[in-house]
Amino acid sequence: MLGASLNKAFYRFNFRWQSPWNYSLLALLIFPLSPLVGAVTIGFVTLITWMRQNHKISRRPLNWGFALWSLLLILTAGFASNKTEAFLGLFNFLPFFFVFAAFSNLIQTTTQLRQMAWALTIGSVPVVIIGLGQLFLGWSLKLQILWVVLSWTIVPGGNPPGRIASFFLHANTFAAYLVIVFILSLGLWLEQWRAGIGYWGLGIAKNSVPSPHYPLSPVPFLFLTVAVITNFITLIFTNSRNGWAIAIFACLAYALYQGWRILVGAIAAIVSSVLLAAFAPSPVAEIFRRIVPAFFWARLNDDMYPDRPVALMRKTQWEFAWSLAEQHPWTGWGLRSFGGLYKAHMQIPLGHPHNLFLMLSAETGFPSTFLFCGLLLWIVITGLQLLRKSKYLNIGDRLIFFSYLLAFVGWILLNTVDVTLFDFRLNSFSWLILAAMCGIIHHHHQQEKLASDQNELLN
Repeated sequence: MLGASLNKAFYRFNFRWQSPWNYSLLALLIFPLSPLVGAVTIGFVTLITWMRQNHKISRRPLNWGFALWSLLLILTAGFASNKTEAFLGLFNFLPFFFVFAAFSNLIQTTTQLRQMAWALTIGSVPVVIIGLGQLFLGWSLKLQILWVVLSWTIVPGGNPPGRIASFFLHANTFAAYLVIVFILSLGLWLEQWRAGIGYWGLGIAKNSVPSPHYPLSPVPFLFLTVAVITNFITLIFTNSRNGWAIAIFACLAYALYQGWRILVGAIAAIVSSVLLAAFAPSPVAEIFRRIVPAFFWARLNDDMYPDRPVALMRKTQWEFAWSLAEQHPWTGWGLRSFGGLYKAHMQIPLGHPHNLFLMLSAETGFPSTFLFCGLLLWIVITGLQLLRKSKYLNIGDRLIFFSYLLAFVGWILLNTVDVTLFDFRLNSFSWLILAAMCGIIHHHHQQEKLASDQNELLN
């Protein structure tokens, strides 16, 4: 029954790229468990799409912008003091540009956005179960099949100890993955609730009109309810302050979008109580610490991890990255250079400065970083314009597109306090979410242009 209901939730449609798209959904399902199989599948779909649609892909102005950015990255690598490391660092960027360009052409409908979100949500279930077992039941596992086709290492108690990491190398990386899945699954849940809850007799919701996107069975809604709650609980036990903040930000954004003022007030009150318990002057903080568990406020103000070395503090890392950028503002020091420079200066190994944009400024210079930020800003602005003005998006379509826009903003916020591109799965997910948004934006711009041309002919 669950399988049939979820199949309806995916809502099959007649589409020229149905076979490659099905492979893409399969890749998203298995990516967390087998990055190699997921990557090969995504690469296959990318190659097929480029072969069939290269003339359309090459005509899109946004792709020209990313092509120019890629060229700047290559040029900065040529000026790096360690050219080998710098050119190796290009593999964290250039292949994903081709993936982005292909999938922004492949994805054209909000139905595909729903299917992507469902695939990511379903694929998160075994990852979350393993993570909870790792922390609370002491599960441990080391499994390797055919070298890296299936390579799992589960450390009992998490990594670092006491923090869920599941199949990921670190709890912060796992938290970044959970934030993305949580935002998209919550968007699906809200869509199901708005359209189906009144029909199922579980309550009354505005605009509860059944459609092909919303199966009449309540099973998908119940599955999403369990998935959203479980992902949120697991996110809490990653003990990631960044993950907590962005999840709360997402909940607040959804509440504002839905116009739920009471929920907005409740979220604001909870967040304020936690912040006061963590950072208020002692007499005030003590009052709120009677209510707020130390698990939260002690993690926020670092009382849980006292005597942390100065070199491991983000402020120190950001200042050092900025000083590097000021010394070589045009070309930077070269990709993958920050770790070696920081170790030589601070005597502590560190792979990145926990801020993607400062890292790019230090390693590739200001021009390439500003271009990259400009492209991201353009996507956010055009996405907001589509939400506000497009007459081709109904209520459900607007909500699912808003979910992707929110997930993308969440990714930007994550990368102001961390760097997610060094995890292959997270890097892939972020570029696919970006491609999904751009595909919808371009498709609707084409529709509006066609409608405008037709009106001009009629007039």
